[in-house]
Amino acid sequence: MITEPRWKSYIVETTTPIFTPKQCQMIIDAGRSEPKNNAEVGSSQGIKGGIYDTKTRTSHISWIPFKKMHEMYKQIEKIMKQTNGNHFGFDGMCINEMAQYTEYPEGGFYDWHVDNDINMQNEPPVRKISMTCLLSPEHEFEGGDLQLIKEDKVAKLKQGHAIFFASFIRHRVAPVTRGNRKSLVMWFGGTPFK
Repeated sequence: MITEPRWKSYIVETTTPIFTPKQCQMIIDAGRSEPKNNAEVGSSQGIKGGIYDTKTRTSHISWIPFKKMHEMYKQIEKIMKQTNGNHFGFDGMCINEMAQYTEYPEGGFYDWHVDNDINMQNEPPVRKISMTCLLSPEHEFEGGDLQLIKEDKVAKLKQGHAIFFASFIRHRVAPVTRGNRKSLVMWFGGTPFK
């Protein structure tokens, strides 16, 4: 798996898909088989304290258990470690949270935020790298662009492709104007920044 660019970067897109369309559908099916919740702001899986705020975030989420999709987690961990080694260079990286399956229906969005400022009760490890993988075929929706750092970077992902970025980077999902955007989101933790 080769990622670009091959120098230190805090935003890295895969150049080839990490999942085939068939694998994407398996992840969608796994996500849809778990309890569906309205997404909250300021909480993490298993941690209470978030709020339901439709002015900041409108989407539906579920959490995919590690045992249910073991091979998916192994594949993502392998790519994350390679990407971290080639680009980020963060210490002690591991998967310490379940994957979040997310659906953004028409009108769905998530306003500007960072992923490592929530009250994580089990720190360390702290969130250092975030990942979004597009599960939907691109023709199934419009809008819903992942924008990073004040719209300077727009990730136009294709089905099965992923983007890894430092969890302290501001980002948002622009409103979906047609269809339903399905994605897999993960966070990877490590020792605190020095």
